Amino acid sequence: MKLHTFFRSTAAWRVRIAANLKNIPFDYAYVHLFKDGGQHNQPAYRALNPTAGVPSLEVDGDVLTQSLAILEYLDERYPEPPLLPRDPLARAHAREIALHVVADLHPLNTPRVMKRLTAQFGASEEAKNEWVRIGIREGFAGIEALLLRLHSNGRHCLGDAVTLADVCLVPQVFNAHRFGVDLAPYPLIAGIERHCLTLPAFAAAAPAAQADAE
Repeated sequence: MKLHTFFRSTAAWRVRIAANLKNIPFDYAYVHLFKDGGQHNQPAYRALNPTAGVPSLEVDGDVLTQSLAILEYLDERYPEPPLLPRDPLARAHAREIALHVVADLHPLNTPRVMKRLTAQFGASEEAKNEWVRIGIREGFAGIEALLLRLHSNGRHCLGDAVTLADVCLVPQVFNAHRFGVDLAPYPLIAGIERHCLTLPAFAAAAPAAQADAE
């Protein structure tokens, strides 16, 4: 299997974490989102992934192009350790938190959206950065409340093991740091990030540890 990735992509980071947790031997291809007009926009990559995003996973002559679909595929093909709890309700909560990150929060701060804010609305760099900070603060406020209601132990989102929720949440906290969001109002989220980054699978997947890191 070959993973097309960019070191700073939080979506690709999710998949790298899962690969490390499950000891899946990926080959890596690097797609820089800002060089050469965005290497994801070049015809060869668009032929692989028509949506021009990362990650893309080549597997068995096919291509998967959404991080959440890739994560669930990997969890089904390599079931140990599981990313989803056995209990149906806990599984739903893991997906719930993951989707709050993947579907609601992350799309607000993708390069595609940031470029559009400038091109269509003339937003300055500071205005775009504040847009990201507001989105993260609002998203984290809701997730923190969910974690509290779900009795998170402050090391994992659910229970005592890594789940899909942690795999999706921790990379998004990286964006919070990048844009200067104060995590003090979100102690559970902050604690989950601190703990998970002590785990080899998370640390090895972090942007600074990647071969294409700058």
